Amino acid sequence: MHELGIVFYIIRDVKQAAQENGVEHVNAVVMNIGEVSTIVPEYLTDCWRWAADKEEMLKGCELKINIIPAVTTCGDCGREYETVKYGKTCPHCNSANTWLLKGNEVEIKEIEV
Repeated sequence: MHELGIVFYIIRDVKQAAQENGVEHVNAVVMNIGEVSTIVPEYLTDCWRWAADKEEMLKGCELKINIIPAVTTCGDCGREYETVKYGKTCPHCNSANTWLLKGNEVEIKEIEV
């Protein structure tokens, strides 16, 4: 479960941003998590609750997660399609000349104070 390690990095970054801005308590952190990022949102939330409550600045802080759908584009026909539904092969022209456009994100979107 790599989610715990990710939570430690999120906490580090949130605390740093809060301290740089004179914030004493953070109410919520909003994350953008890509559909194919390999992160399990439920695990991330569980790890967050355990770790955040150990930090005075983050006690009771909520973790909100936005799931970003994975989208792939085809280099041959130029069309975009749902990555999870069709995988690496373009459903429009059957080409394997494709690449992921979005859906692999792991980013802090907002820090609510």
